[in-house]
Amino acid sequence: MVQDMTLEELKQVTIDYYVNLQRIKKADTGNNPELEYQLKVCKNKLAALGIPSEEYEM
Repeated sequence: MVQDMTLEELKQVTIDYYVNLQRIKKADTGNNPELEYQLKVCKNKLAALGIPSEEYEM
């Protein structure tokens, strides 16, 4: 059974994902182009949802 997410649930999942990527970036000491790309994509998703990503950056 597939259930649709509410907008609030979608926002929370996207915020959680972005925060997790931020934690990985902080722990990663090398150059990781894939991580940078994922952060960029997620940041754009947050912007599309009207959420300022700056509040969640480490």
